[in-house]
Amino acid sequence: MAIHSFHLKADWPGGRNSVGMIKTENLHTKISIPPEMNGPGVGTNPDEMLLGAAATCYIITLAAKLERGKVEIEEMSLTSEGLVEVDDYGVITYRKIIHRPYVKADQASHKKIMRYMESSEESCMISRALKGNVTIELEPVIES
Repeated sequence: MAIHSFHLKADWPGGRNSVGMIKTENLHTKISIPPEMNGPGVGTNPDEMLLGAAATCYIITLAAKLERGKVEIEEMSLTSEGLVEVDDYGVITYRKIIHRPYVKADQASHKKIMRYMESSEESCMISRALKGNVTIELEPVIES
């Protein structure tokens, strides 16, 4: 069994509406609370980052399954939506992620592609980490 270690450094000057910075090996960006939650909206935020982790994990997993299954595609993309609820007491809960994968391929591959779209969600490590806490739904589109 292999263990992979990833590191992140966060700098925060203090105060709820400050703007901080995060840095990993390949990601350097400003962070703050989004304007939807009465923050400054500078850089990215935890909500976008969780959505980004789930979306990138899903599409990379799907691409790997299609490649291993020798499915030729013409085009592939993904849009994802994260739904965050703020209740009357100010408690913030990440409720749902909706992935909308799109694949263009020949008609003969459609059933296999749909199977891979569905199984990619189940085998993505981020989806597995969120299981039981965040609902993840698929709205796939396959075209010829």
